Amino acid sequence: MDEVFSFSNMALFSIKNDRLERVKEVPFKSERKDIQRTTESSLKEVFGYEFVKSEFTLGNLRIDTLAIDTENKYFVIIEFNIDQSFSVIEQGYAYLALLLNNKAEFILEHNECKSQSLKRDDVDWSQSKVIFVSPQFTKYQKQAINFRDLPIELWEVSKFENGTLLFNQLKSPEMSESITKVSPKSEIVQKVSREIKVNTEEDLLSGLPNETVELYHALKERGLSLGDKVEVRPRKLYIGFVAGTNFVDVHVQRMQLKLWINLPKGELDDPQNMAREVSEVGHWVTEIIRCLLNPA
Repeated sequence: MDEVFSFSNMALFSIKNDRLERVKEVPFKSERKDIQRTTESSLKEVFGYEFVKSEFTLGNLRIDTLAIDTENKYFVIIEFNIDQSFSVIEQGYAYLALLLNNKAEFILEHNECKSQSLKRDDVDWSQSKVIFVSPQFTKYQKQAINFRDLPIELWEVSKFENGTLLFNQLKSPEMSESITKVSPKSEIVQKVSREIKVNTEEDLLSGLPNETVELYHALKERGLSLGDKVEVRPRKLYIGFVAGTNFVDVHVQRMQLKLWINLPKGELDDPQNMAREVSEVGHWVTEIIRCLLNPA
């Protein structure tokens, strides 16, 4: 059986007879529809969201894919039809404004498509986001995501001749400016920014004692050292450490950290008896987490 490795320059190689052979990138047959159909069929595996509806039309806008984060209860709009001559910020905020101005319609669409019904108060509208997926973005579009409070993600997708798809989220190291300062006259940006909050580690650590902040950063360093695929994703009430799925969720309190560890019941190595099993109790982070570790 061939093995496949992906390197940082996005080149893909297969191992055959102890030699590396480059796996060639191939074009999508019909760019948008091919990417959309393939992604929707495995939406949970790619983004961690649950599929709700394809080609959802409301007003004069059509949403390619409507999804929902079932753990944190917020809607995600995914777009594959990206016009490279337009700003992703303008497109993204137009979709978010549509969502916020038509909450009842989004709830109704979800309830008609899914077995589990939602009420308006069940949804955390402040966490809504837009994801753009494309084989490539322009330099201008890539530069447009350099804001700390932008509820928009850009994902490039590549297809290879061995049937492999590679999804790569574009991230900018420079995200200090607020979008509201750059677009102070845009009513849509201002309205959406008042209702939607992009969470950061700084928000959750603000005002805490130095000892707690240092403890968190020590934990973060340890978590990131577990592998290149580990990501830190701040949420409204906690910080998730993710490698495919959340393996640790951290609730930062004033004088301690509480950790929910995603392990099957009985598999935690806890010789000091620091944890308690909460699979039957549940908690506000996520239903799949099994154990609570309190390092205080």
